[in-house]
Amino acid sequence: MIKKEMIAMLLAGGQGSRLGVLTAHVAKPAVAFGGKYRIIDFPLSNCINSGVDTVGVLTQYQPLRLNTHIGIGIPWDLDRNIGGVSILPPYEKSTSSEWYTGTANAIYQNLEFMEYYNPEYVLILGGDHIYKMDYEVMLEFHKANKADVTLATIPVPMEEASRFGVVITDENKRIQEFEEKPEKPRSNLASMGIYIFSWKVLKEALITLKDQKGCDFGKHIIPYCHERGDRIFAYEYNGYWKDVGTLGSYWESNMELIDLVPVFNLYEEFWKIYTKSDIIPPQFISKDAEIDKAIIGEGTEVYGKVSNSVIGSGVIIEEGVEIRDSIVMNGVKIGKNSVINKSIIADNVIVGDDVQMGIGEELPNRLRPDIYAFGLVTVGENSVIPSGVKIGKNTAISGRTSLEDYNEKTLDSGETLIKAGDR
Repeated sequence: MIKKEMIAMLLAGGQGSRLGVLTAHVAKPAVAFGGKYRIIDFPLSNCINSGVDTVGVLTQYQPLRLNTHIGIGIPWDLDRNIGGVSILPPYEKSTSSEWYTGTANAIYQNLEFMEYYNPEYVLILGGDHIYKMDYEVMLEFHKANKADVTLATIPVPMEEASRFGVVITDENKRIQEFEEKPEKPRSNLASMGIYIFSWKVLKEALITLKDQKGCDFGKHIIPYCHERGDRIFAYEYNGYWKDVGTLGSYWESNMELIDLVPVFNLYEEFWKIYTKSDIIPPQFISKDAEIDKAIIGEGTEVYGKVSNSVIGSGVIIEEGVEIRDSIVMNGVKIGKNSVINKSIIADNVIVGDDVQMGIGEELPNRLRPDIYAFGLVTVGENSVIPSGVKIGKNTAISGRTSLEDYNEKTLDSGETLIKAGDR
């Protein structure tokens, strides 16, 4: 048996349904971010920067792209003989095949993996947040308090606290009470979904609650440990942390990368964010191109104007194109004289010539106002948008669309156009 001080279990199975068509064919942690990265690069880079070299990545929903991206973990220096990165999908047991039904159930199904390393501590992470955190500092806090469980917490504005699980602590940061998404929060210390457990405590709780339907850390495991009298502490984190669970927060956090002094800096030498890089040629910017405040990925060709936008790799922006306040992911082609305003365009989309996106007044989306909001146009991967169409705000498009799909060449604000079958 191998002995590791702390191993990490990274929950990356989420569908991310609030990202709408962006996650129709790809797990949320594999969604592109910042022109070069994928969301999962952040927790993985945090692990290696914090000296955690054994990471189990639990996948479930549409895992192919995630698995290909992680591979054997080379970019994060996680290709190790002992430890390294392991992909842990739900697997068939001889008696039944079981999907992961909750965050804790997923970890329970991988008890054997954890047993193999027999760690002193287990770090539980989500795969869908953008942040830099030294988990070693959190572990020191855990040890100093002789804690059984430590929750990473972050102060949030009081008016937003009801969206989170919040904790109430005493003067020593020991947690007295939990409230899961309370209507009238009594604290603004929100749980970040990052936990350090002493291994024996975690194992006992998982085995005891193994038959709990949809067993979850926030709803079941933590309250169980609390009732049992375990020492549970709140580690307060005060850096940048963004839950990119909605199209609005995803768009916002990408836009924040472009600021002159970015709130979240991708260029720090001492805390690098690692990713799988394909071998592709450098960018090409033509003499007539205009670029103002933008991130441009490798292998991208710009012949038009780009301002305040994040552009991925291998994108072609033709002559006369104007792109403003938008996220354009990898392999997208934008035809001549098209104008793109406040849009999120996923991988490998083809936009025809003379297309106008993000125009007109802002009306709520008729189908899913809870998802397609913030005045954005959202286009799912591999979609085709024909030449000459106009697209309003709070709209969503997915699939290979043709002129017949647009009423008088227009998709009005608040409308959704989803066609079965991709290119």
